[in-house]
Amino acid sequence: MTKRPLEQTGLIPRSILRTFERFRKQLLPGAEMLVIQEFRISRYQVIVSVRCLITLIFVPLLVNNLSKSFLIKPGVEFLWNQSHNEIFLNSYQQNRALADLHKFEEKLYFESFVDPTSFNQPVNFSKEVQKHTVEIATKYNLESIEAISNLFADFLSFFSLSLVFVILKPQIIILKAFLSESLYSLSDTTKSFLLILGTDLLVGFHSPRGWEVFLEWLLRHFGLPENGEFMSLFVATFPVFLDTVFKYWIFRSLNKISPSTVATYHNMIE
Repeated sequence: MTKRPLEQTGLIPRSILRTFERFRKQLLPGAEMLVIQEFRISRYQVIVSVRCLITLIFVPLLVNNLSKSFLIKPGVEFLWNQSHNEIFLNSYQQNRALADLHKFEEKLYFESFVDPTSFNQPVNFSKEVQKHTVEIATKYNLESIEAISNLFADFLSFFSLSLVFVILKPQIIILKAFLSESLYSLSDTTKSFLLILGTDLLVGFHSPRGWEVFLEWLLRHFGLPENGEFMSLFVATFPVFLDTVFKYWIFRSLNKISPSTVATYHNMIE
């Protein structure tokens, strides 16, 4: 294992040397052209970074929406309704549909006691239940089609994003440099505030409920069964893993890059 050579510390701090070097360059002939050139480079970096960021965000979204609306969903809807007699993708959807139907029946029973004249015949009650059953079946049939369409559309979005990364590799390098420069140019207090905000949102005291909502949305998005045991296990372990990664990154990397930020961060959380 090779050791990195240590930088030798001189009698004069490096910040003073950099300031003196910058002042010396400003006194040299052609300093105006150097300033203009630096401005043009900075402007070019900003323009390329903004264009690259917009492309990375909107290309996958456009691919997802257009492919899903005009290609995937019509095809899935045709195949699902023609070749399948099933309405539900899994038993969890079926249980939700039964729960909805039971709630509707209880609501009708309650209304029949409040206003007996509205349901004076059992036939009317049966018709209402049958009508609502058809509505529930239509709702969950569309939900199943939507989940299958999301799976294919998201795969195309991921493929388009990977293709954009390959095509715009030079621009992405410029974007990474621009974001790093913008982040490290912030004050230590601002960086510490963003660090605390991110950690509290992901691994804070109230984060488990947020992870539960995210998991529920993700599972329904792909039509997967919502396993309560899996969700509890995920919420109990994944934030702990993220918290460990954050602490390791702060100790290993950020402490070397910006020790003052780490000191400010510890002062703010204490």
